Amino acid sequence: MERTMILCRFLLLCIPVAYGGYYSKTESLVSHLRKVTDLRFFFHGILGGENTTAVTVASANSSLLGPSNSIVVDHAPLTVGPEPTSKTIGNAQGLEVFAGRDTTTVVVYLDFGFTEGELNGSSISVFSRNPATETERELAVIGGRGKFKLAEGYALLKTIFISNTSLVVEYNVTVIHY
Repeated sequence: MERTMILCRFLLLCIPVAYGGYYSKTESLVSHLRKVTDLRFFFHGILGGENTTAVTVASANSSLLGPSNSIVVDHAPLTVGPEPTSKTIGNAQGLEVFAGRDTTTVVVYLDFGFTEGELNGSSISVFSRNPATETERELAVIGGRGKFKLAEGYALLKTIFISNTSLVVEYNVTVIHY
């Protein structure tokens, strides 16, 4: 019985030390390991037709909510230039939630997957409110994979071309990552 008590006291004294050492070791950050990468590419959206990149998968069934309340799934090419014939370097996949009565406000989750060059197999993810009717706007970079592990940053968007059936948006992205 006395041995058991001694063993219990010993274990209770040792456990906090073991955990304390583990956690204090993982809390230290080495900031010089972080990198900054600037990217520029173009998003090409095609609305309708044979090569559509955006499909509405849900829509409000009430005239009270207005026409802009819907959910769209995207799979759009990313290119090096604004022309549709520019070299494709990846694709954007994700969701756009159109919410608003009088304006086109889009809540966007997109994953930009790169398929060419040194970024092949890497991606960045954005999740943000996108006031789509503004020519220039900003989205938050919230993550990434591959070369962009633990990514954060921002994307500056500029609408280059828009019509009833297509749009081209320039992305200038600053990614902070390890």
